[in-house]
Amino acid sequence: MFSRYKKSADQTSGDGSVQNAISAKQAPKERAAPKMQPSAKELPEKRVLRRSVDKAPASAGPGDKERRRKERLGEIKLELHRELLDNLNLAALDKATEKDLRAEITSIATEVLQDKAIVLNREERSTLFQELYDEVTGLGPLETLLQDESVNDILVNGPKQIFVERDGKLQVTDVVFKDEKHLLRIIDKIVSAVGRRVDESNPYVDARLQDGSRFNAMVPPIAVDGSLVSIRKFKKDKLGIDDLVQFGAFSEEMAAYLQAAVSTRLNVIVSGGTGSGKTTTLNALSSFIDDAERILTIEDTAELQLQQTHVGRMESRPPNVEGKGEVSPRDCLKNALRMRPDRIIVGETRGEEVIDMLQAMNTGHDGSMTTIHANSARDGVSRLENMIAMAGIEMPLKAVRSQISSAVNLIVQASRLQDGSRRMTSITEITGMEGDVISMQEVFRYQRTGLTPENKIIGHFTATGVRSHYSERFRMWGYDLPAEIYEPSAG
Repeated sequence: MFSRYKKSADQTSGDGSVQNAISAKQAPKERAAPKMQPSAKELPEKRVLRRSVDKAPASAGPGDKERRRKERLGEIKLELHRELLDNLNLAALDKATEKDLRAEITSIATEVLQDKAIVLNREERSTLFQELYDEVTGLGPLETLLQDESVNDILVNGPKQIFVERDGKLQVTDVVFKDEKHLLRIIDKIVSAVGRRVDESNPYVDARLQDGSRFNAMVPPIAVDGSLVSIRKFKKDKLGIDDLVQFGAFSEEMAAYLQAAVSTRLNVIVSGGTGSGKTTTLNALSSFIDDAERILTIEDTAELQLQQTHVGRMESRPPNVEGKGEVSPRDCLKNALRMRPDRIIVGETRGEEVIDMLQAMNTGHDGSMTTIHANSARDGVSRLENMIAMAGIEMPLKAVRSQISSAVNLIVQASRLQDGSRRMTSITEITGMEGDVISMQEVFRYQRTGLTPENKIIGHFTATGVRSHYSERFRMWGYDLPAEIYEPSAG
């Protein structure tokens, strides 16, 4: 049946190895030490100030035999994939059950292997059939990483180098693509499913996978060494406040304070760097919103997982191939103001939509929340000022700061520390203006005290001793927090 696909016998290659031996006669003779050279005892002792860095020696790659075996399996998989495309009824794949599809793939692949006299052991056959199934129905080599619950991010630097993030640390994997064409085919499969395209004229794209994971790709010629792909995986398990407290992201006292702040409709900004847990924190804070309130969310890629009943979700849209049809976050935000929201949650503020967001916070939509990229609360305020300036709004600096101080009540700083752990390192209140400067006070912070030999950070959460500026507001709303939570702790 498949004789027309039969290839000529593979050329066998020898497994010769080059021996490099240097005989004792070839070794250079040791030179006599200069007569005036001081001995080790005469040399003054030098104090070593730098910390020694133990670098593991560069490990050799897999042996030639193992490498050739993997290459051969890759060739077999590529060949079988072509056979499947020729013999499977692709139009009927959507209606086929997983069991029937796996059986069909196994049947066709087994017949091809027999016809080509390819002998594989049971483990290799099982792995090959699974990879073929992933190629036909999923995202090929990426499918196993997407199914791994311990993986948070998948980062592809060309077809032969794929990294993942586990527990805040990057790790290289042994997963590879056949070549750049194979990687481009998977990228095209992802973006075409959501009605977008990526090529030389449009070399970068944002998309969302079927499970909600955030996808970004950049292809050559912009990507020099092969296509660049980053996937931020969608968390199926919603992490609540109790989960974050248990994981050590913040303390019980901070959770009680944040519950009072969100419930009493303070405007909150979650600030932090990339991958610091801003969206996770925003999700957890939203759990304190009353179920009777109408919430509208605006995001570039829908990631928020609110548990409330009355939630309207909006997602911005980039322009099409002709440069038309763009719907920006600012467009969504302007429209949201006409939809009678009680609260507006913007997944990330990073452009001119900051103007509409601050106006919404100032005009009856108190209790709104958003995230920004910044390294500290004070930097977060500076970022807001810069975004207003980039929007082209000609306003005096004092007027800009006055707008920010009246709109924003609370800045929650999330950070990813050097050991990969994520902590809520600061909770800062904005209390008003003092002259031309925005007045701020830190209520809680994460106090670092040291580092273990395993490079794990030692520290504890503590109050700063400053009583909340909104204590009276909390009491009026029925959240009379005890004074003890504002007392500093020794850890």
